[in-house]
Amino acid sequence: MAATTLDPNFNLQINGRESPHRGVVVAEIDGLIRVYKDGHVERPQIVPSVACSLAPDLGVTCRDMIIDKCTNVWARLYVPNFYQDRLRLPLMVYFHGGGFCVGSASWSCYHECLAKLASRLSCAVVSVNYRLAPENPLPAAYDDGVKALVWLTQQNFVPSNCWWASKCDFSSIFLAGDSAGANIAYNVALRVSRTLETKGLILIQPFFGGERRTHSENYTVQPPRSALTLAASDTYWRLSLPSGANRDHPWCNPAGKGAEELRNLRVMVCISEMDILKDRNLELCANLRSKGVKVEQLVCKGVGHAFQILNNSALSQSRVLELIRHISNFMGR
Repeated sequence: MAATTLDPNFNLQINGRESPHRGVVVAEIDGLIRVYKDGHVERPQIVPSVACSLAPDLGVTCRDMIIDKCTNVWARLYVPNFYQDRLRLPLMVYFHGGGFCVGSASWSCYHECLAKLASRLSCAVVSVNYRLAPENPLPAAYDDGVKALVWLTQQNFVPSNCWWASKCDFSSIFLAGDSAGANIAYNVALRVSRTLETKGLILIQPFFGGERRTHSENYTVQPPRSALTLAASDTYWRLSLPSGANRDHPWCNPAGKGAEELRNLRVMVCISEMDILKDRNLELCANLRSKGVKVEQLVCKGVGHAFQILNNSALSQSRVLELIRHISNFMGR
């Protein structure tokens, strides 16, 4: 078995291109982000951004919606065209991964994945494009997540949105995300636990950390093209946490703090066997259970971080189908 690596179709050969910016580089994740001392940030286009168009045979309508013009927060909405008239569609609010520093709701890998998810789960998906660090360190992404959820709950009362809102069950909202997006979903759930009703929380390889290294962080072998290395993880946290905070900050290392607020939620955690985050994810499940939270965990064998969006191997695709089945069962209860 081997850790998941980026699909070869994604071009990582960008370091040969000389940056026009001159200055001291203070942080860099090879091929993904470069941060200069003067605050300038470069994000090479490792994954193409695509418009909100889909093949007609998928049976899903896609639209981009503005959530907040001031902060440029928006969402990409996926709504199945066919559903049973007597049953309204559940809603999934989804946050993309990228260590809080890279990624977009318009990235082709997320666009394709979430369109298929909406089709196969018969649910409406709201993919949130939140602000990124280091320009907007945490809690900006959490603030944007809460704002997106509030915006969504208000759409049920906006007549101009009847083309999709009338199809949706606003009493069946699930928060979901992968990697850093799962961290955002978790923290948004904590923030709204007493004010907004959500039905469940779906965390795919949630991105957490800590100063103490876990066994999987120390000993999981990661190839050069791995979707998440320990060095990259440390850099993401350094760029996204508030100034002066270390990896034991509760946004990075929750250790069950505040988890009792989630007792009314059902939680599903997807863990990848070859992911450096495996032990962190198992600890999260144990901490939640110790606080009385109902947790279902799925361990995907033989695959690594972000396998569901960044790798098209036969093994990864079989695990994707397994993941979709579990999410479908979880949301259908």
